[in-house]
Amino acid sequence: MFGNFLKSLTQPDPQPLNDGDARLALTALLVRLARTDGDYAPAEIERIDRISKARYGLDDAGAAELRTQAETLESEAPDTVRFTRAIKDAVPYDHRIGVIEALWSVALADGDRDQDENALMRMVASFLGVSDVDSAMARQRMAKK
Repeated sequence: MFGNFLKSLTQPDPQPLNDGDARLALTALLVRLARTDGDYAPAEIERIDRISKARYGLDDAGAAELRTQAETLESEAPDTVRFTRAIKDAVPYDHRIGVIEALWSVALADGDRDQDENALMRMVASFLGVSDVDSAMARQRMAKK
């Protein structure tokens, strides 16, 4: 279903993503994080939908549709390293910090900081080119919410 989209993401020199593709790719990354611990919890699903509604101005149905598409994309996407690096190449730095905030929000949604989620967050931040300091600050901001 997403073969051409994934192919474009993993090209040696990907083009910047249009708004719709960026939404989909970033939401798929949120889904990947939520699934990392083997418990795709309702609180995480709700958080992903809430993030989509807030970031993209979607209603409940639109957020659910985006998440459903992102779940499919996530299951078809390449390994996290290539997927995340492709997003890095296509998304400006300030938007990547917003992605890290959203990821931390999902990781913290179920009230359990799983070691697999922590490890994925460290890897994703690194591959997105976001410093440890910026990631830690994003985590602290999301923990306060």
